[in-house]
Formats: sequence, C-alpha cells, structure tokens
Amino acid sequence: MIIALDAMGGDNAPQITVEGAVLAAKEFNGKILLVGKEELLIEELFKYHKRYDLTRLNIEIVNAGEVVTMDDHPAKSVRSKKDSSLTVCAKLVADGKADAFVSMGNSGAVMAAALFYLKRIEGVLRPTLVTPFPSINGAVLIADMGANVDCKPEHLVQFAVMSDIFCKNVMGIENPKIGLVSIGEESTKGNELSLSAYKLLEKTDLNFIGNIEGRNIPLGQADIVICDGFVGNALLKFGEGLAEFMFKLIARGMKKHPIAWAAVPFLWTTLKDLRKKLDYSEFGAVPLLGVNGVCMIGHGRSNGKAVKNAINAAAKSAQYNLTSAISEALSKG
Repeated sequence: MIIALDAMGGDNAPQITVEGAVLAAKEFNGKILLVGKEELLIEELFKYHKRYDLTRLNIEIVNAGEVVTMDDHPAKSVRSKKDSSLTVCAKLVADGKADAFVSMGNSGAVMAAALFYLKRIEGVLRPTLVTPFPSINGAVLIADMGANVDCKPEHLVQFAVMSDIFCKNVMGIENPKIGLVSIGEESTKGNELSLSAYKLLEKTDLNFIGNIEGRNIPLGQADIVICDGFVGNALLKFGEGLAEFMFKLIARGMKKHPIAWAAVPFLWTTLKDLRKKLDYSEFGAVPLLGVNGVCMIGHGRSNGKAVKNAINAAAKSAQYNLTSAISEALSKG
C-alpha cells in the first residue's frame, strides 16, 4: 500500500504534515510518499532522528517545486502549477504509482486535481464529498458537504448510492439507513429539489427512511444523510461551532463556580469521550467519492494526529475497490 501525502498542503505545512507522516509510519505497513519541496522536507524529517530510527520508517520524499496555496484559484492553480505537491500527488495515483493521495490544502484545488487527473467514474454525474458527523449512535455520514452547492435530484440519488457503498465497505454498516434532509418528516414537505429527490430515492433499492430534520441528525436517526453541498456545509460548520461553544461554556461555568472543579475527576471519562466524538482530527480526512482513485481531503487547520488518521483512512479506503463497486451500482440504476 502506497499513500501519497501533499506535504505542503495545509495552514501549518510542512511541519504538521511531516509530523503526521512520522506518526502514521510507526503503525503503517505500507509506504508513505512525502511530496513537496525536498530540502524543506528533509529538514523537517531530520528533526525526528533522535526519537525514531528513520531508516525503519517507510517514508520516501518525492520532490515537487511548487505549492498550491489556500488563496489560489482551484482550477487555475491545478492547470498552471504542474509541479505543485498537490498535482504531483494526483499524478502518482493516476499513474498507478500510489494507491491514494491525501491533502490538507486548498479543498477546491484538491477536487480540481482529482477531477483533472483521476477523472470521474463512468456514469458519475458529480463526485461528492462525504464526511462523518458525530451522533449519539456513532458517526453519521453526510453527503454532500460542500463540493456541489447547486444540485439536481439525480445528483442527490447518486450521492446516496456512493455513500451507501462507502458506508458498507469502509464503515462496516451492513444496511445503512438513508435520510434526506428537509424541513419536515412528511414526504410533502421541502423545496423543489428535496421533493423531487424524495420520489427518486423511493424507487431505489436503498434503505431509504424518508425525510430527516436537522435536529434528528445528531440523534442518530439515519446512518447517511443526503443534501446538497450548500446545506451540508452549513450543517458541518454549525456543528463545529456548536462543539467549540459547548466546551467554552463548560470552561466558563467552571471559572464562575470554582467548587465545580471538584466534580471533574468524576466526569473526566465522560468529558474525554465527548471531546473525542466532536474532534475532527479523529476522522483525519474525508473522501471524494466518484473519481477513479482514492482522494482524501483534510482540514486546513489539521494537527499531526489528524494527518496520521487521514493517512490511515486513505489506506483503509484503498483496500476496497470502491471504484468498481460504484461503477457497477450506477450501471444498474
């Protein structure tokens, strides 16, 4: 298994990406390709020579002289910066020299690179970004999370089909329940897009449970939640803000009532579990489904732990032939 890592992608690259690669290499059986400016990566990697035997870590540096920044135009940067760490990663997968690639960089550019070099799976109208969202019963998969802000009903159906395959093969849920985000549970409620998508989803062989309201997503009513990228991204950003708000509120309450600190030892396990469920670094990165290869996109503010988990997620996704499974499923329907 060979995973290409865009070592120059992200707000704190290459320090954090190299740290994540080293952490992953300690428990990863395959090879990690660190793609980026060679001199910088050698310098960063050498910082770990006292703690780890670098000769035992299966990490190889692949030189790439350019960098796609967070401010770059997605499509233009992919076309103009042929030797960027991001485009080189995509080329490695397209040429069969890597099984997957991971980037914490400009998400629009990552998607553009995947589409340009890996191409869409035959029959896929639009690839979709899916992401796990914490719920009372574990992770809920949301599709789409921002790749497609304007959608047609047929797009949402394909998002459901691809998410169903990912959920079964990678997340291990045998018959995932699929809900469609709407303003009410009744089939007659929603906008034109959701009403039309509802009718199409009803006709599929998927385990479609109908409409789901926003309040029921964290309650685990569905395993997969389908919506357009505008709604999905708003849900995720609100969730991130809510999680941060909760912990700040708890900390503020503790300061106001010092005696409350006495309860911390008894609540520590619960608080630790809550933080873990709400921590995006636990997931590492999210997959772009619908392209001919494994592409994982992480948060720009990722830490070393998130990069490590992103590499592990990419390896797990690459173990399953999702491309063939998605192609076969779409050809049937």
